Parts: sequence; C-alpha cells; structure tokens
Amino acid sequence: MEAVLVSLTTKLERPPWLRAPAPSGENYHELKRLVRELNLHTVCESAACPNTGECWNRRTATFMLLGNVCTRRCGFCAVQKGAPLPVDYDEPRRVAEACAALGLKYAVLTSVNRDDRQDGGAELFALTIQAIRERIPGCKVEVLVPDFQGCREAMEIVMNAHPDVLNHNIETVPRLYRQVRLGARYERSLDMLAYAKCLRPFVPTKSGLMLGLGENISEVEQVMRDLRAHNVEILTLGQYLRPSAKHLPIIRYVPQNEFDGLKRLGYEMGFSHVESGPLVRSSYHASDAVESPSA
Repeated sequence: MEAVLVSLTTKLERPPWLRAPAPSGENYHELKRLVRELNLHTVCESAACPNTGECWNRRTATFMLLGNVCTRRCGFCAVQKGAPLPVDYDEPRRVAEACAALGLKYAVLTSVNRDDRQDGGAELFALTIQAIRERIPGCKVEVLVPDFQGCREAMEIVMNAHPDVLNHNIETVPRLYRQVRLGARYERSLDMLAYAKCLRPFVPTKSGLMLGLGENISEVEQVMRDLRAHNVEILTLGQYLRPSAKHLPIIRYVPQNEFDGLKRLGYEMGFSHVESGPLVRSSYHASDAVESPSA
C-alpha cells in the first residue's frame, strides 16, 4: 500500500484499510451500562478511540481518572478542555468495583492532565491501584500517566504504588511539539520515563507515538532511539485520526507496510514488545506486552 497524502483544504475519506467496525455486541452494551451506573469515565469514549467496540467486547477498557475535563489543550485530543472537575475520592473504589464486575486480570488506568494539582493527580493513581489490588488480588495494573509537569515527587507516588507497567506517551516528534502537545516538553517526558525506571527497575516502561501529523520517518526513528536510550521497553505506534475539524489536520495516512517496518526496527533496537498499525492505540492489547512478549 502506498501512503495517502491528505489535502489540508479537501476532506478525503479514510482508506479502506483504516476502518474499524461500529461498536456493538452484548459485552459492549454491558460495559457501557456498567460505566454509566458507576459514574466512571473511559478514555475509550472520551478520546473517541476507534477500537472501543473490539476492546469492550473483549471486556477490556481504559478507565480515566479525575474526571473528563483536561487542563491542557493539545491539538490532537478529543477529551474536553476547560476548568477541571472536583477530585472524587470515591472514584478508586468504583473503578475497582467495575474491574471486579468485568472479571479483569489486567486493568489499565489513565487520567486527564490535572495541572491545577500540585501532584498532577498522582495520588488518585496510587489510591486506585491500591483499591484494585484489595478488591482483586493478582490483577495486574498498567498506568498511562501524564508528565506531572516534571514533578518527580508525583512519579514517586505512582511508582511506590507498584504498577505492573508505567506508560507515558511521547506522542510525536520534537519538531511538532508546539502544535501537538501544548504545555508539554519532549525532554521532560523522556526524563519522567527514565525516572520511573530508576525508581522501579523491574517495572516495564512504555510509550507511544501517533503518525501522520507531518513527521518524517527519520524523526520517528530518532524518537525510538531516544526512548530506548531512556530504557523504555514497550512501544506503540498508531495512525493519528482527526477527532473534529477543530483539531489538527491529518497530513498523511501511513500504510501498514510502514508500520510493519517500524515494528521490525523496534525489535532490532531492543524493545521487548511493539504494537504497530493504523488502529493501534496506547492501551491496545496492553496485556500482551507483559504476558507474552515476542517478536
């Protein structure tokens, strides 16, 4: 497949190889009901993930802590922006209840950015990890954390709760940070990943990028090298999909063969697990990286 260039003035349909089935099925509707009843948020819905139907039918979801309103205005993200919601200290209990109802053996937690809080929301990550472990002994927990504005004390709070995987997405190449990750810094994100590894050397660290925002292949390869230099072991690569006309445009649809090439390169660089494809997202098949890592 050849890459598809997208005009900035003309809206083109997605290529046929970049379409996910509409969400449906008994498990999907059961999980949707459960999320509503427990007053929880998922990044699946808030970020308009294309894999919601597939993942929810597998009875997996990524729970989003600290509300569904983000304090940052990243140009790629569909999550609502604005004044953050009050912290709900009962949320960890309800997330654990949902995990138990779903019979999860592997839970994934993330959050909106909470730059209004000194710890960036780290306390709620720790409390939720603890609540899940108390409710479901043996359940593994992966956390996808923000950069905490570089606050190392916040990362210490999370890592001291002993997550099974620490994920922080680098998102894009350094050249595009001002357009894509408003308020974030490339070197700061790398430092936080490295510090997490320093705190808990045996906990796998993970990161991911979106492609199609205007980066070139050499820039992507350099980011991959930077991640490995900072001891990141798990990598996800996926296609950026524009949530609305208000968000950053898609510059290019990246074909599967390029994702396959980057996957091979990732293993050559020493990543223990690489998920690479147009519909891949940071939590896609998350447990596979821990339970059965393979090239």
